[in-house]
Amino acid sequence: MFNGRVLVIDDEKGFLVVLQAILEDEGYEVTTMNDPEMVMPYLEEAEVDVVITDMKMPKITGGELLEQIKKSYPRLPVLIMTAQGSIESAVEVMRHGAFNYITKPFANDELLLSVKNAMELSETHRQYQILRESLEERFSSHQIIGKSKIMLETLALVDRVAQSKSSVLICGESGTGKSSIARALHFSSPRKDMPFVAVNCKAFTTPMLDLELFGQESAVGDTVAMKRGRIELADQGTLYLSEIGSLSNELQVKLLRVLQDKTIERLGGTDPITVDIRLVVSTAEDLNQLVLAGKFREDLFYRLNVVKIDMPPLRERREDIPLLVAHFINKICTENNMPQKYFSYEALNYLNGYEWQGNIRQLQNVVERCVIMVPHKEIGVEDLPPEIKDEDAQFTSAVDLLPPTMDLAETLDKIEGAVIRRALVRADFVQSRAAEMLGISRSLMQYKLRKYNITGH
Repeated sequence: MFNGRVLVIDDEKGFLVVLQAILEDEGYEVTTMNDPEMVMPYLEEAEVDVVITDMKMPKITGGELLEQIKKSYPRLPVLIMTAQGSIESAVEVMRHGAFNYITKPFANDELLLSVKNAMELSETHRQYQILRESLEERFSSHQIIGKSKIMLETLALVDRVAQSKSSVLICGESGTGKSSIARALHFSSPRKDMPFVAVNCKAFTTPMLDLELFGQESAVGDTVAMKRGRIELADQGTLYLSEIGSLSNELQVKLLRVLQDKTIERLGGTDPITVDIRLVVSTAEDLNQLVLAGKFREDLFYRLNVVKIDMPPLRERREDIPLLVAHFINKICTENNMPQKYFSYEALNYLNGYEWQGNIRQLQNVVERCVIMVPHKEIGVEDLPPEIKDEDAQFTSAVDLLPPTMDLAETLDKIEGAVIRRALVRADFVQSRAAEMLGISRSLMQYKLRKYNITGH
């Protein structure tokens, strides 16, 4: 039975032994200290639910320690014990944030009731934090926006997969919204009220990522401090690992063990800890190629690739661009307390016709730049960044993004198809006008549209 973690501080070692026995009999995990100067370093490294401290101690008094704890950990309940109880001192420590005040000698039942109530408060704070973060995720800008056929198919797949416990691999170019899909999977699943924990594998060195994922048990003076990792924090919920292709071989082995055994061991620890997580990972890289190159374990790849969701690039879901633009404008204007703005019809056509190599993230950046920098309500073509309205800049940028080795005929076809599509968008899907813009006949235009399978709206 485990009821929570309690830290007890008292300069009398014999009293600490008695308190530890009383609390451990009730299922609490107890750490004792007789040096109050070690408390703050310990709290930086360990997770504690309730603190019990004596009032009168050398070096630091219980009241001083209470102030230090409340300054750094305002929601951590602190119980004060003293052999010199008085109404005045009780009022003083309560005024400084103590959860309760206990006068020595006290009955065991009195102590245990105070600890139980403090533990319930600590658990309430924890659940509130989880709920607050969940609501922020659920109602934040990470909502998925789109009505294009390919996005509706993707969202239908998300709905089907969300109810299962299977691992999910989300693939797609950078900026396509892979994290949004991961969140949608979680908040549409039976685990929606449990934690959603996200980790960018590329943001850490291997040792730091190891610590971040698995946690640690370390010594602080003569005391063992414990810190839970992200995997443990995601217990009963969803763990989302982005940029999974950057995971080192060492961590690939450890992650595979988690999926197989459903247990972890903290760094420095020896006891296995059971975890129940739903794993969702994403990558902008081709994991198949990484497997063939020997950079990603094949057995882990098959464990992760139970269900695969491919995120389409923005250039393949152009019908969603006006919706995304409207969403970003509303969000940016609201956050900055600005009057609502809009793109002119011609400017929006330019946005629709652009290739968006950076996908949704690039679109959001462009919209934000225009909304913030343009003083008037209507954002016209002249207000667009050079890379959007300047044909030469667009062409140079597109050529620079091409790989050094390629099939020339296939590449030229892709470029021609993109140019025709952009002209059609800017001509408001009037084929004769688009043909005139490109300097070709209408019949040739119709041939090209069939060749590249380009349709109207």
